[in-house]
Amino acid sequence: MMLTLPWPPSANHYYRRVGHRMLISREGREYRRAICGLLAGGGPRKPPSGGRIALAMDAFPPDRRRRDMDNIQKPVLDALEHAGVYEDDSQIDLLITKRCKVVPNGRLLVRIMNLPLRRCPLCGGQWNTFNAEAN
Repeated sequence: MMLTLPWPPSANHYYRRVGHRMLISREGREYRRAICGLLAGGGPRKPPSGGRIALAMDAFPPDRRRRDMDNIQKPVLDALEHAGVYEDDSQIDLLITKRCKVVPNGRLLVRIMNLPLRRCPLCGGQWNTFNAEAN
């Protein structure tokens, strides 16, 4: 499955502390609603219950500011779960985020694949799983 998504809020702006509680910020809730709206009516998307998946993101930032790529992962993973793309983000066994060129307003290209992989999500080459028992 391949999805084109808007640029997410940073994890630094995704949560807000209210008293002793940590809540999803207004910006985070708006992003979740936007993703649900984009994916509405697409039919069933969930892999089998407990299915293991790989998720690769090509991140096209909106400008040249310094950004930590790991700060965009959590909002995107939570929004995709909330939209019903998969049952739980704990199903993700392989997560790759690649920074790409700057584009106006920013965007993400997200590929979701069932495991085991046959091809590398970055280069398309043969995927060889590391076997710790053999080494």
